[in-house]
Amino acid sequence: MVKSISRVVQNLVDQDPPLQDALRRGYANYSSVARMLRPRVSEAVGRKVKLSGIATSVRRVKLDLPDKDLDINGVVAGSVLSVRTDVAKLSVEKTGENLKALQSLIDNFWSEFLQILIGSSSMTIIMDQRVIAKAAASFDPGQILDRKENLAALVIQSPEEIINTPGCISVFYRALSRIGLNIEETVSCFTETIVLISMESVGKALAALTELISTARAAANRETPTHPPQNRNMQVARKRSP
Repeated sequence: MVKSISRVVQNLVDQDPPLQDALRRGYANYSSVARMLRPRVSEAVGRKVKLSGIATSVRRVKLDLPDKDLDINGVVAGSVLSVRTDVAKLSVEKTGENLKALQSLIDNFWSEFLQILIGSSSMTIIMDQRVIAKAAASFDPGQILDRKENLAALVIQSPEEIINTPGCISVFYRALSRIGLNIEETVSCFTETIVLISMESVGKALAALTELISTARAAANRETPTHPPQNRNMQVARKRSP
């Protein structure tokens, strides 16, 4: 089956979220994108392809549906950002004894900042740095896989619509990846998205996410139609005038 250039280009763009973002925002140069995609397109169709043909296909690429973008933008616009500093994380092996120790930690520190991730073979505990030493003492040192301190937790509280709106969390992650930020850990809990980063990265991360949310709010305001309030007295007067 012969693959069409337009279909190959569409598939390549679908697999590249940053490229989709650049095309959607209008700052991608079509010729430059075509040059970047040309080797992969030529390989896919089995022949050398003209640059102009690829550029034309890039212009015709179908991005995400506008309604979906509006839904994501509404969730981002309604999100509130906060930060908690002096956070630490502790990763341990998942064993019966460690699960019992973890339950004890929950009983003792449930009122503190505490996030727990349980995988198939390990468990990660995120909590206030001032009590991480007590937490570490609950486990066999030989079963502690990793321990990091001097971290910060970015807490993004979003509207409940985030639960049924695909693509929202990736928008937050993408904003952080653009500035080359390393995410130490991430947790999603109901409408909260918690991202763990180094203390040194807090300033850049806050600036990136604040700009993202502010831009979404500005776009939401532009999309909301404004109707001047009607003066009912004027309407009545017009009806009574001959």
